[in-house]
Amino acid sequence: MRVKVVPRAARTELAGWVGDALKVRVAAPPEDGRANAAVLATLAAALGVPVARVRLVAGAAAAHKIVAVDALAADELHARLRKAMEAGKRHGAK
Repeated sequence: MRVKVVPRAARTELAGWVGDALKVRVAAPPEDGRANAAVLATLAAALGVPVARVRLVAGAAAAHKIVAVDALAADELHARLRKAMEAGKRHGAK
């Protein structure tokens, strides 16, 4: 999955789709891998999977990353992301 990361955001959230990339805002700074760790943790929580099943494949030092989620089909991944983003909107997230 393609991910566009915005570090040092006001809040950590799934911000929707930008083309074929999921935009993820994280409060963590892009230093010492903290933003990457926050992205993986945020995606794992949104998908309802352990963090160990979400891994960074490419783009460790870039804003655009490739993330893999083990043992989750693409259609199920998108359904879970859609559900997580809808839940975030209901709870006051942008």
